[in-house]
Amino acid sequence: MDDQKTSKRRRVSSHKFLDENFISCDWVDDEEDVVSSIDTVVGGTDLIDLSRIQSSAKKAKRSLKCAKRKSDGSAKHSPSNLSTSSSSSCSSIPQLDTKAEQRSVSKNTKVNGKESIKCHQCQRTDRRIVVPCTKCDEKVYCIQCIKQWYPELSEEEVSEVCPHCRNNCNCNLCLHSTSLLKTSKRDMNDDEKIRHLHYLISKLFPYLQHIHQEQIEEIEMESEIQGIPSSSVEVKRAFSYTDERVYCNHCSTSIVDLHRSCPSCSYELCLSCFREIRSGQHPGGPNKRVLQYVDRGSDYMHGGNPQPESCNTQSLDRDSEIPFEWVLNKDGSVFCPPEEMGGCGSCKLELKCLLPENWISLLEERAEKVLREYKPVKDVSDHTTCACEEGSKDKCLYCPDSKDTLNEEELLHFQKHWAKGEPVIVRNVLEHTSGLSWEPMVMWRALCENTDSQISSRMSDVEISTRKFFKGYTEGRRYDNYWPEMLKLKDWPPSDSFEDFLPRHCDEFIRALPFQEYTDTRAGFLNLAVKLPAAVIKPDMGPKTYVAYGVKDELGRGDSVTKLHCDMSDAVNILTHTAEVDLCEEQCQAIELLKEKHKSQDEEESRARRENGSPCKSGSGNDTSFSYHKNETQGRSENSGAALWDIFRREDVPKLKEYLVQHASEFRHTYCCPVNQVIHPVHDQTFYLTSEHKLKLKEEYGLEPWTFEQKLGEAVFIPAGCPHQVRNLKSCTKVAADFVSPENLHECLRLTEEFRKLPREHRAREDKLEIKKMILHAVDKAVEDLQELTSRIES
Repeated sequence: MDDQKTSKRRRVSSHKFLDENFISCDWVDDEEDVVSSIDTVVGGTDLIDLSRIQSSAKKAKRSLKCAKRKSDGSAKHSPSNLSTSSSSSCSSIPQLDTKAEQRSVSKNTKVNGKESIKCHQCQRTDRRIVVPCTKCDEKVYCIQCIKQWYPELSEEEVSEVCPHCRNNCNCNLCLHSTSLLKTSKRDMNDDEKIRHLHYLISKLFPYLQHIHQEQIEEIEMESEIQGIPSSSVEVKRAFSYTDERVYCNHCSTSIVDLHRSCPSCSYELCLSCFREIRSGQHPGGPNKRVLQYVDRGSDYMHGGNPQPESCNTQSLDRDSEIPFEWVLNKDGSVFCPPEEMGGCGSCKLELKCLLPENWISLLEERAEKVLREYKPVKDVSDHTTCACEEGSKDKCLYCPDSKDTLNEEELLHFQKHWAKGEPVIVRNVLEHTSGLSWEPMVMWRALCENTDSQISSRMSDVEISTRKFFKGYTEGRRYDNYWPEMLKLKDWPPSDSFEDFLPRHCDEFIRALPFQEYTDTRAGFLNLAVKLPAAVIKPDMGPKTYVAYGVKDELGRGDSVTKLHCDMSDAVNILTHTAEVDLCEEQCQAIELLKEKHKSQDEEESRARRENGSPCKSGSGNDTSFSYHKNETQGRSENSGAALWDIFRREDVPKLKEYLVQHASEFRHTYCCPVNQVIHPVHDQTFYLTSEHKLKLKEEYGLEPWTFEQKLGEAVFIPAGCPHQVRNLKSCTKVAADFVSPENLHECLRLTEEFRKLPREHRAREDKLEIKKMILHAVDKAVEDLQELTSRIES
């Protein structure tokens, strides 16, 4: 169908290091810093921008300083080409074949007729100081690579057990080879599987019944239109491919089965829109314009005057929808909308289906039969209180250690809190992995080895070299006026193929995930997102990486934040790497002076709004000036966290929205422009509540979020429907994945309905999750697996 939205799928040994075998020497770079290692390993300087990842540039020149290997009878080595041998850039994962493995073995090779040793990491044969592994007696690592890529390991430790033997080698070959790492941390027996499948079916069955009832009502509605009994209604099958998503052309909601379709132009309308039209309502969201914020210049961002051409100017993202009244015929049928609305305006919309006839009703019968034969287990909400809860009753969060999450009893504790819509924090999740480096440069190097230069990227709104970006990650960056510059790589890699581009990191991430019954992105037993058939296009649930700068003090403007938003599904976020950036005294003084300018600007604009009587659109008109309070991160301890989280309770959302609308004009968004439009206070993603706003929220509405600092190696679970925001206190690398749990399906459905009622051009409007389709296939898969499992046990 032409009008349908489509997308393509997808420990140390006892052997001791002998000091007399090696001379430990420092090495230096010519003109380049060590952080520019991608120039050496990949062979280019990459630019981070919105259009592409450039993977070719100048070659770095390196030299060795005071390096000599002491060995009886050793010959002098001829220097080879200083550019690193690396596999060519490609768009698919190179397989680890026998020849490649042979090339990686660090045996003696001939260079100009003389023996030379190849470093396993960089594959160079001109390294004069190398450390052989005494465990495998094959791999050799040069001093430079050990210092640069394995700073946590000493030369003695590498000699005893090399990174390859530790299963955490991050050379290009190993990063792109098929991992032998077992990602599942616990094997379930048949009894556990049966319990999980029954639990899943029992949780999904009410939603299946609701979907079926919607279908029955639509058939009855069609019978009224045609004037025949509902049993006589014949529904034609709509043509569609398995690798395409079928959306409502009006509200962008996913269509799972029955829908209205134009026989002439294939315009498609979902059941919700059709019912709203028949009841006299306007279907979907309002015809509201989405405003675009204008760049008023760098001076304006720090208390100065805006550029003259930007004053009193507001451009529109798109023109508003043309007002249109749907034509409802006397028999209850609806005409296809005109061409300007995406239709043809000439035919009645017909009832059609995507699934085989009676597929949903038969599925309901199969599921009901399973439930009749099953005695339900005790509800998890009746379980006893967890020993690791901390704080008062209203503020405590369930915070187990990763090693405890392998127990089935701990899973019940998790389910108890998860069913209540509470966040969960799991500590020390990286301690049970192989120790593969999450250093951003390691990941970037792996990505560039496997990236086509034409792949689009949503990494940053600025163009900056890779060397400078990652140097800023560890050392910080600042503008000319000393204000910290905050950069972020969001949703990285820039496609939905994290597993393809970073296979070893993907395995490491899944291995680190706690409560894998829910979170495993490949085989989570209670994760509905993995239940879709292989041929059906799947939503992008991650993993995704977020690499961002951060400083401990709250700046008020330009902070490294993820603004308040609400995810459509459940999510888990692991902090895998941090780097603390300290600001010098001179910079701190400059920041304080700039903050005073910001305060004056805020007060001046606040007075102007009151005098002009121009509050934020959708706001109440009650404008108050900013107040400034002590940073909530002052006096933090040395072992404090790297990311500050605020997660709000679902039941507090109405009051939270009311507060944001009331104080909208006190917030700033893109280009530091005051927020001048509120369509949905949470889904707009334009607000970040600073410490003073959180204090106001508590004083005026009695609301407090769950606030905590995420530490390195901690996994944060965020339930669907809980608005949350994050501020980086250090430079952070986080890896996150989405999942769909049976306990939070009601929130996924509620959010789907909220999203479809947003304006047409709103950023959050499209139904990317397709939750109803996921429910149907999850029930089908669970019933099938349960029948197969019980049959095998009985036989």
